[in-house]
Amino acid sequence: MNKISTFFSDIYTELILKVSWPSWEDLQNSLIVVTTSALILAGIVWVMNFFSNLALTTFYHLFQ
Repeated sequence: MNKISTFFSDIYTELILKVSWPSWEDLQNSLIVVTTSALILAGIVWVMNFFSNLALTTFYHLFQ
């Protein structure tokens, strides 16, 4: 039981005293960068999907 309490005590000490947490402004900036990147990547994948679907549909209609 002593090892478990020591383990959680060490976790608490690590998180409070040794971890450097980002500021609120840094979190907001990171959120904007990640959201923008995800939207751009989703748009690229959608365009690739659209054109590959169009190309394959056209190709299949040639041989019907």
